[in-house]
Amino acid sequence: MEPWKSHVRAELFHRDCRQKDPFSGLFDKVSRLEEMLSFHMKLWQNVDSFKEKGSSRCPDEDGTLYLRVNELEFCNQQLRQKISDQASNIYLKEAELQYCHSQVARYRTEAVVLAQGASCLKANLEEYEYQLECQSKELTTLRLEHSSLREELTAANLQNEQLLDRWLEEKKEEAERINKYNATQERWQRLAGRLKKRYRVRSRPACVANSGSELKPTESKTQRPPS
Repeated sequence: MEPWKSHVRAELFHRDCRQKDPFSGLFDKVSRLEEMLSFHMKLWQNVDSFKEKGSSRCPDEDGTLYLRVNELEFCNQQLRQKISDQASNIYLKEAELQYCHSQVARYRTEAVVLAQGASCLKANLEEYEYQLECQSKELTTLRLEHSSLREELTAANLQNEQLLDRWLEEKKEEAERINKYNATQERWQRLAGRLKKRYRVRSRPACVANSGSELKPTESKTQRPPS
């Protein structure tokens, strides 16, 4: 995980902890008061020991001035500690701020690069949309041509079927005419055959009669009696 993410996560965790524990400030104040109380107890013990020993280090009789001076020194020490802590925190914050500035600069350059890439992608997308529009128009024209060609093909198939039916009817009529012609030719041939047979049958007795008439005069001539 990157440092800035971990920092944000830690701050959010602290915020959640503060929201979940609303008495954390009171606990801190009580701990500071306990520290001051322990410090005052030590000072009173020192004052009592000074009084018992009769030392001259305690200028006043009740020791309140001594307690105040030591309390002020203790407060100054705590303030110096807080100042040093705040200075270290400021140093850390400045380092974090510099890091954040560097991250912002890096992200800014990345954003510029991404913006340039996005502009290129947008230009490519517009070009692809234009090509898609052109192809859709071409597809529409092709569909119209395809529908017109399909209609023409349907009409041509219908016309072809009609012509085929007409041709079949004509062939059927022609076949019927040929069959009728062949039937008439067969009838005429049969009739001619019959006529030929009748003619032959009739011509034979005539031939026999003619041959008999020719033979009788010759016989009479030969059998004529002598004079």
